[in-house]
Amino acid sequence: QVQLVESGGGSVQAGGSLRLSCAASGYTNSRFCMGWFRQAPEKEREGVAVIASDGSTSYADSVKDRFTISKDSAKKTLYLQMNSLKPEDTAKYYCAAVPRPCMLGIGVPQYYTFWGQGTQVTVSS
Repeated sequence: QVQLVESGGGSVQAGGSLRLSCAASGYTNSRFCMGWFRQAPEKEREGVAVIASDGSTSYADSVKDRFTISKDSAKKTLYLQMNSLKPEDTAKYYCAAVPRPCMLGIGVPQYYTFWGQGTQVTVSS
């Protein structure tokens, strides 16, 4: 069983930055596709960024050039650096993982097996 625990959420003003972390445990190899998803109230969960086992990345158009996904395999930790935050980035952010290659592009939430509990990000104007 894989456990994912997010941290780093909070409240910031528009234009600010936050870095989310996702600590993973319970698996012994790195052949996972991992990603960040977010869900705003009364909206569907949407993909933000994903990173494959080889380090290749994909981003949603809405966050390109503002967010950066990365991972530290030795620490089993996934990161999401979020810069130039906008009020529309307000959502609960979830870390997700699946022991398969990443789908083309961001993929859909249903593809991912393991999920964290989420961390809230609130951006005020």
